[in-house]
Amino acid sequence: MARALASLSRSPLLATAGEQAGGLRIPRPQRWSVPFADEMSDEQVDALLARPPFSLIDASRFPPRLPLRGVLKNDTRLRLFQTGDIVVREGDYGNSAFIILSGSVQVALDSLPARLLGRRTSEKKTWWSSFSQLWTNHRESEVRSLATDTLELALRARRSSDSHPHVFLQDLPRVMPAYKTVQLEAGEVFGEIAALGRTPRTSTVIADGNTELLEIRWQGLRELRLFAPQWKEHIDRLFRERALLSHLHETPLLSFLDEAALNQVAAQTQFETYGHFDWTASFQNLAGSSAQERVLKEPVIAREGDYPNSLILLRTGFARLSQTYNRGERTLSYLGKGRCFGLEEILLSRQAAAAVPFRYSLRALGYVDVLVIPATVFESIVLPTLTPERLKALGLGLGGDAPARTSLPEPDKLDPALLEFLVENRFINGSATMLIDVDRCTRCDDCVRACAATHDGNPRFIRQGPVVNHLMVANACMHCFDPVCMIGCPTGAISRDSFEGQIVINDGTCIGCGTCASSCPYHNIHLVPVRDATGAMVVDEASQAPIVKATKCDLCIDQLGGPACVRACPHDAMVRADMRDVDFLSAWMQR
Repeated sequence: MARALASLSRSPLLATAGEQAGGLRIPRPQRWSVPFADEMSDEQVDALLARPPFSLIDASRFPPRLPLRGVLKNDTRLRLFQTGDIVVREGDYGNSAFIILSGSVQVALDSLPARLLGRRTSEKKTWWSSFSQLWTNHRESEVRSLATDTLELALRARRSSDSHPHVFLQDLPRVMPAYKTVQLEAGEVFGEIAALGRTPRTSTVIADGNTELLEIRWQGLRELRLFAPQWKEHIDRLFRERALLSHLHETPLLSFLDEAALNQVAAQTQFETYGHFDWTASFQNLAGSSAQERVLKEPVIAREGDYPNSLILLRTGFARLSQTYNRGERTLSYLGKGRCFGLEEILLSRQAAAAVPFRYSLRALGYVDVLVIPATVFESIVLPTLTPERLKALGLGLGGDAPARTSLPEPDKLDPALLEFLVENRFINGSATMLIDVDRCTRCDDCVRACAATHDGNPRFIRQGPVVNHLMVANACMHCFDPVCMIGCPTGAISRDSFEGQIVINDGTCIGCGTCASSCPYHNIHLVPVRDATGAMVVDEASQAPIVKATKCDLCIDQLGGPACVRACPHDAMVRADMRDVDFLSAWMQR
């Protein structure tokens, strides 16, 4: 009888809508379902609210769903640092800013050597050392030189009372006097520009004595800027002082302005962000959706048909350029850092003495931050400096009845199916994406063997991946323009090489936590158990579990001829491509 009742209770006729839709019902994840740190107590939040700058903020301006207390409790954490602890490194990608509560830090204005920052130093091998790899490589896989890991590093990782791993300089008083620094005291803020703009840290910051910092993740910074005018004014002033002017000056379109005019433009320029900083999770969740569903989920920066009231400059990230087609939208191109949107319409509007609406929509792919210059400011300050000669030099000449296209590569350069494939899978993020022409590839695996020969017998990529038409995107590190793998590495072991921009991993400071592998949306980083020089597995002395390290393609950064995989292909079937270079990509596809 009990069995019959149980069976009846599971009948589809009596099942709830939630059970019919998928079985288990759980609460919808909320804004603070995963707080920044679990250890923030109510007493600590009270102490923060009683001191500047939070005591100066009007908490009533925050909505009930996002109270100031909630921001401090869920979007911040207290960090304790000792003398020599590295707080942030120049070149790292972070998602948080810091307020100094007590103590002080030193900001290195000079670039510190890679060795001091725990990074891999890249030196080209000689011809003889490259040739000798043929017989000096180890027979066992993933052999590491443990002497380098433990004896030659200038850094050590340690855990302080706040339980976060710190990497520190062993002899700060001896090391730092050789470099130009500035000291920041209690109450000052740093790291906010990189956190809000997803740009690399511009300086290395080191604790000078026992220091307590409040770390605020980017979501909390966003809420503070939205609902606390004083905070927004302070952060915006820092942004304008430290980053905005230099960024505008480096923009070719504005490079003709003198200092006074540039300051006028900067005063009216707005900084806006679109999408989620941790966009990889939502990207992976939408993997099974249709192309149109994914497009509609992308935040709209500018919509087709709207009045062109501003010029939009992409500062970081990528954006999809699309146009209405039947009942959906067709992708025409993609824009990356340094590109502008709306210039064509502004020039046409001026020429026609009437407003010409946006002819395309601009949507954020992942996380994008933009600078928005009002059209009136651009027309009154910038346009008068753009003589026909300068416009021609910038490729923006006024030819015939309309200006040349300024924001859109010729749409027929890439097959529409290929363009959609690259955009939908975010392969446009790659600066050195491995592309294989499957019509030419004979599966001889010379590329894999060449990779293994140059990496001590261990290949650093997998010759497989998604295919469209006759093009495969192989599972190899793409050395992304937006390297989300670098966010969250506790020791800075994964970093962008300061000279050529490759993303590399320092075995010596990699602790095998797997943060980078989990963050990579393309599954191009792997954790491997390592061996010593005798071939024996290296294990943790406490748990006896194998020691693992992150591994991936390093683009043969230390090899004389560049990527060995490309050089070894006998059929010209492989290339490492900068996905922003549509002309090269089109030419290679049609060769």
